[in-house]
Amino acid sequence: MPLLSVIIPVYNEANTIAALVQRVEAVNIDKEIVVVDDGSSDGTGKILRGINSPIIKVIHHTKNRGKGSAFITGLSHAKGEYVIVQDADLEYKPEEYLKLMEEMKKGFADLVMGARFTQGYHGLLVPRMGNRFLTGFLNFMFGVKLNDFFTCYKLCRREYFLNLELTSSTFTIEAEIVAKALKRNWRIVEVPIEYTPRSYAEGKKIRVNDGIATVFSIIKYRIKG
Repeated sequence: MPLLSVIIPVYNEANTIAALVQRVEAVNIDKEIVVVDDGSSDGTGKILRGINSPIIKVIHHTKNRGKGSAFITGLSHAKGEYVIVQDADLEYKPEEYLKLMEEMKKGFADLVMGARFTQGYHGLLVPRMGNRFLTGFLNFMFGVKLNDFFTCYKLCRREYFLNLELTSSTFTIEAEIVAKALKRNWRIVEVPIEYTPRSYAEGKKIRVNDGIATVFSIIKYRIKG
């Protein structure tokens, strides 16, 4: 059993997926890489079919179902003791898995998250303000003080993820994970990470509608868990 399962949901990332997988593969940690192609139509699937590595599993959705669905599919195939989520672009640095794992091994956290904005918010205006609002709203609803709940980097034991019984199919998976963790009184620790945001022209996918859906998701899981 590998120490870490890296789950990579991917949709139309032909420009970055090969480089991203190479960077993840190069991280010096016992791991497997589970890539879920979420119905890509830009050649991503063809690139993934050309990858041949004993530590890489590739699963293909026949149609686009959303980031949440892709993560849940990846989780069902994961075998590692721990699981981390990795976006398929190059906004996050896979080398920082080691920093998150080091924090997890201290024994004071059930969920370790990579916080992008401990040095202040940066990047595109709309995503920046959206994240600020959504994190503030979640903090208000749950009485916590998180810096960046919408971060991609969420690390915990695989059985913990499974016990959350996740159902979200879209970007609202981020809110579902954190809200359910808080309802279960998990110890959440945030670790500062580097972040290089890309533009919409470069392929950034999250939109205002995703933010609106996340607000309703936070309310939903605050009420029902």
